[in-house]
Order: sequence, then C-alpha cells, then structure tokens
Amino acid sequence: MSKKLNLAAAVAAAAAVFVSAPYASAAAGREHPKPVVTDVKTVAPFDWSAGEVPENITVNPDSTLTVSMLGSYAGKRPELVRVSANGRHRTVLVTGVLGDGFTGNTRGSDGTIYYNVWSKDASRAGVWRLPPGGHPSRLAGLPADGLPNGLAIDPSGHILYVSDSYKGTIWAVPVAGGQARTWLTDQALAPVPTASIPIGVNGLRYHNGAVWVTNFNKSTLLRVPVTAAGKPGRIHQVTGGEVGIDDFNFLSARSDIVFTALNTQNKVDVVYPNGTKVTVLTAADGLASPTATAVRGHELYITDASLAAPHHAQLQGGRINLAGLQGR
Repeated sequence: MSKKLNLAAAVAAAAAVFVSAPYASAAAGREHPKPVVTDVKTVAPFDWSAGEVPENITVNPDSTLTVSMLGSYAGKRPELVRVSANGRHRTVLVTGVLGDGFTGNTRGSDGTIYYNVWSKDASRAGVWRLPPGGHPSRLAGLPADGLPNGLAIDPSGHILYVSDSYKGTIWAVPVAGGQARTWLTDQALAPVPTASIPIGVNGLRYHNGAVWVTNFNKSTLLRVPVTAAGKPGRIHQVTGGEVGIDDFNFLSARSDIVFTALNTQNKVDVVYPNGTKVTVLTAADGLASPTATAVRGHELYITDASLAAPHHAQLQGGRINLAGLQGR
C-alpha cells in the first residue's frame, strides 16, 4: 500500500498516470516476444465513492478472493470482502471504523483471516483476526504512528509478519497471541524522508524460506532469509528500479518468478530470479493504481485502487501464458 502518509498528500501524489509500451523489458530494453498475460478483463467493479478502494488480496482454497478495502481514502469505513472467482457474488466479512483503513490480509490453514488495521487510535491499530463463523478481534497492537501494510503467515502457521511502511520495520506477531516484536529494522526497509510520500517497506510475502518485501520509495524488491532460529538473515536485493512498487505475488509456491504491482506507474512487471524485469500489463490493459497481485493456477488477479479520477476501482483478472513467460 503506497499512498497513505495522509489523505491530502496521497490524493496529490495519486494524480500521476504513466503508460509504458507493452511487454518492454525494463532491464534490457527489449520487447517481449510473446504476451505473458492475456484475456485481461474486469472480474468485479468496485464503488470507489462508497469506500471500495481495494488494497490487498488473498486467494482462498475454494477459489474465492479476500479483498481489503481502504475505506478512509474515500472518506468511508473500510471493509474486508469475499469475492467469488467470477466476481458475481460478494460478501462483506468485516466493516471497520470510519477513519481507519484495512491493508494487508492473509489466511491461516484453519480458515482464520488475519488483516491489518491502520488507525491513529492505539486501541485499534494492529493485526486483527476473523475466525471461521466468529467475530473480529485484535490479535496484537502496533504503533498508532506507524503504517501496518503487508501481511503474511509463515508455513508453520505460528508467526505473522507485518511490514511497517513508516517505521521501516518488519514486525513478528505470534498467531497464538501476545505482543508484536521487532523482527527486522534496516535502512533497506526505511522510507526516504525527503520523498513526497515517505513510505518504505510495503508489500510482504513469505515464500521459500524467506520473507520477501518491497520498498516503495527505493523501488526495490528484497529477500530476507529466515534462519533455523527464526531470525532474519542477510538482506538480498532481488531487483531495483521498480518505481512505485506496491505489493506482489509469485507464479507458484515453487517458483521465484514474481508479479509486481507498480502503483504509480499503472503497470504490472514480471521479475525473474536473476533480477530481469519485463512489463506485462499497463494502463492500456485497464490498470489504474494497481496495489496487489495474486495467482491461482494460470489466473492472475490485480486489485486496482484507481486513485486518480474517474476512480474506476476494480478487480481484474487475466490468463498467464506460460510459453510467453518462459520465452523472454
């Protein structure tokens, strides 16, 4: 989530819209020989004026999608929403408090949904949980002057990792309950103080034994190995130059190929393990302030917050062309 220093600054920063040539390689300047994502369409339109400003997305085992809505960005209450794979059915799971925002969300193996609440109220700021058939409750508090953003659960289901975009910190939160602890603070995660919107570590995923994160201000995708003791290893920069990078996801649980959402550029890039970048979707495909990506099989989903008028917020879907992906 790359637009929340405060609402006024975010609105001003969201006006820029840039269009790139489709399938251009950001690393080598070559055109991509084949399209990587095809049949792009709107899966579900959202009502931006009602606070349906999508921020994050999780694919569930039943193929439904859990979407976090910012709410406060449009002056409305945030929501956590379940959307069917075809977009025809929508269920509001949680409605938040006016002035708050729902950011990252993830799912435990037992079906519990975890989500971040960004709030200036210390009694609400933090990580919340929604058990199946239950009611939402706060799992752990986080600083009210921070910005909890990306959220992921480790494979054991014991620890949640939270990126704090203001504090340049990754928090670790026990799923069983208890206080959040600082897992990692580093300059590589920090915002740039002189930036128009100083936002550092942003998207976060746990993948292949490491915590992967983006830094919005520094345009980087980073990998932090998790040691056998659960501590952070040495930070590795996977790639740089990803201007406006927000959240991201992987081709599969076994692949290190990443689909990144470049919020301010209205692009989705593919980042290969060697750091090579290829732009695969642009504003010409309907992208408008993309905030996150998710993959289900050969389907790619993108949440569009559409921060600039006319605010056509939506959930998009497209088909991943594996031949094109491999034929770079």
